[in-house]
Amino acid sequence: MAKREGKIVVDEDRCKGCRLCVVACPTRSLEMGSGLNKLGYHPVSFLEGTGCTGCGICYYACPEPAALTVMLVAPSAAA
Repeated sequence: MAKREGKIVVDEDRCKGCRLCVVACPTRSLEMGSGLNKLGYHPVSFLEGTGCTGCGICYYACPEPAALTVMLVAPSAAA
């Protein structure tokens, strides 16, 4: 059975940098970004290749609607 792989898309302009998703992520696939969004917050960033499973815990921890989108990545044909 192939390992489940996920991807998180962050809407930087909706993220308020509260870090709740960063703390909640079991695979540590999110980190605080260094830049600022249009509201002056440091939005989170998704770290590719860190073992994200697309579990959605970050999504449920986030108090800001639509700031995070969790997706499952389709396995490649070669796998």
